[in-house]
Amino acid sequence: MTFELDDLLALEREGWDALCGSTGGAFYGDLMSADAVMILVNGMVLDRDAVAASLGGAPPWDRYELSDARSIPIGAESAALVYRARAERDGEVPFDALMTSVYTRDEDRIRLALYQQTTIPR
Repeated sequence: MTFELDDLLALEREGWDALCGSTGGAFYGDLMSADAVMILVNGMVLDRDAVAASLGGAPPWDRYELSDARSIPIGAESAALVYRARAERDGEVPFDALMTSVYTRDEDRIRLALYQQTTIPR
């Protein structure tokens, strides 16, 4: 079974919507596989529990935009989604980064196995 670009983008948008609605901790706690990690632009590597805890208290984003998305098949049960994101909070410098989300099938469900951010220099 293949991973369609539109399906992966829909998952990413659900995640960003959760971050805008201050429910990112619960969303990613549910979406991430048991051994998943997020690698953030500041060099932190967080496991699922740390992601859920840190996003639970994070200030919400006011808006975001995703662009230049593409899906890269990794195998029959995995794919990477690569895209550019711009997120803003009023009164703060916008966050611009390249993102990679690796999704895998876990039984009958798609799970996030790895997420990595790379800052786009200004």
